[in-house]
Amino acid sequence: MLKKIVCISVLMLVGYVSAQEDAWVYFTDKENVNASINNPITILTQRAIDRKAKHNIAIDERDVPVNESYITQLKNAMGITVYAKSKWFNAAHVRGSEPDINALLDLGFVEHIVFANKNLGTRNLHTLTDKFEIEDTTIDFTYGTTENQVDMLNLQMLHQQEFTGDGVTIAVLDSGFPAVDVMASFQNLRDAGNLLNGYDFVDRTNDEFAFSGSTHGTKVLSTMAAFVENQYVGTAPDARYYLFRTEDVNSENPVEESYWVEAAERADSLGVDIINTSLGYKNYDNPDYSYNTDEMDGVTAFVSKGATMAAEKGILVVTSAGNSGSNGVIAPADAALVFSIGAVDENGNYATFSSQGSAIQPTIKPDVVARGRGSFVIGPNDVIVQNNGTSFSSPIMAGAMACLVQALPILNNKQLRQLVRESATQFNTPDFFLGHGIPDFDLALLEGLELQMQEQEQFKVFPNPVSDILSMAFPSDVEQARLLVYDVLGQLLFDTTVFESNRTIDFSSLSSGIYFVKLSAENVKTKSFQLIKK
Repeated sequence: MLKKIVCISVLMLVGYVSAQEDAWVYFTDKENVNASINNPITILTQRAIDRKAKHNIAIDERDVPVNESYITQLKNAMGITVYAKSKWFNAAHVRGSEPDINALLDLGFVEHIVFANKNLGTRNLHTLTDKFEIEDTTIDFTYGTTENQVDMLNLQMLHQQEFTGDGVTIAVLDSGFPAVDVMASFQNLRDAGNLLNGYDFVDRTNDEFAFSGSTHGTKVLSTMAAFVENQYVGTAPDARYYLFRTEDVNSENPVEESYWVEAAERADSLGVDIINTSLGYKNYDNPDYSYNTDEMDGVTAFVSKGATMAAEKGILVVTSAGNSGSNGVIAPADAALVFSIGAVDENGNYATFSSQGSAIQPTIKPDVVARGRGSFVIGPNDVIVQNNGTSFSSPIMAGAMACLVQALPILNNKQLRQLVRESATQFNTPDFFLGHGIPDFDLALLEGLELQMQEQEQFKVFPNPVSDILSMAFPSDVEQARLLVYDVLGQLLFDTTVFESNRTIDFSSLSSGIYFVKLSAENVKTKSFQLIKK
């Protein structure tokens, strides 16, 4: 049984008495930024580079690792322990006494420090939230216990067309994954080579299965990846999975938020397509670290900002809305770019524990819902049981999204999220209980195929902004195109032919600024772009 995991349980707060404080230390700069960006394979995997190119996402300074010499100096500082680091925020999470942490400002590379404790005179924008707990060839699956939670989404229609998550990579950020490496329920996953090398960010070990203090991650994973013939089929049984432990169930502390961001950064570097996180943050053991309800606005919590960054990097972030009922959604489900999932029962009725959205969030929350009351999951002893919580509606939905990603590889995450919302039962009348309602993935697929066909008939350019080499995507039947490049004064700079076999052009000779690009070909509509040169 765990806590903060978005399942249901009762927590008792204990008094917090300690001279130790948590804080984020932000750095002034990074090293070798330009060289790293110009040679991205030194800092990212090819899969990550390809995913960013697909979504027209520039590789930028945020992708460059933190200066390790800065981390070393923090570790050597008096009274300081470093718990996590973030390249996206160019920061480290530290613990120590208030004077020892403040003394870090004497280091020339420290830009500023933000304490998790709001009473320490810093303008704290980062604290955490609640944690919860609970115990045409077609394929025909016999779903057994999972039939309702699959059919509710009309996902069986995608499975029958062999869209089962194959080729899609999911990172699961959770609290513990005991026995996943030996359970019969995950034998197919292991035999296919789809259980990838994960990491335990709490205990800093490569053995992500070693921690046995929480079975929550194992259950979460089962809703997507488990397969027991004639008894149980997860929503994405053929996807690839990284398992990252980021939650320390023994305490509630802001460091877990930093572990989460660190894991998301690793997921980005590995080229992960989807993150599922059944964790949520609002209240801490030290109440001075906690968020208030008004801070569930999608831009305050450190983890919400990290989840937004992950989404901006091209990862589809799917998260539990929370189990706080009328007390509202919790971070990172409050973030606009995060796909937040509420819970219903087997009949599609609102589950009363499911966190409700409010006008505090920048967009309708939850986004959509899936079965979260009486969800069928598999524990580490290979026994199928039922548990309650948005902890399980989220991965059920994440697996479904993986099938849609496989089926519609040309579409970006914004388009996929919108397709799913538009397919849902109350898209035109969303509310704060069910969001846009229960999606119909077969309808989303049909609409997506039409949209994808339209996308295939258009020119595209990427990355934008561009540093040196501009790449282009052609409609499927185009072998060459005319490329025109103008400056902001309308002066023609380039007029050349680009061939399908080499759809790139060198922009390194141009100065930084804004340019206008036109691509045209016979029988294809001319497409114009505004391009930023870095």
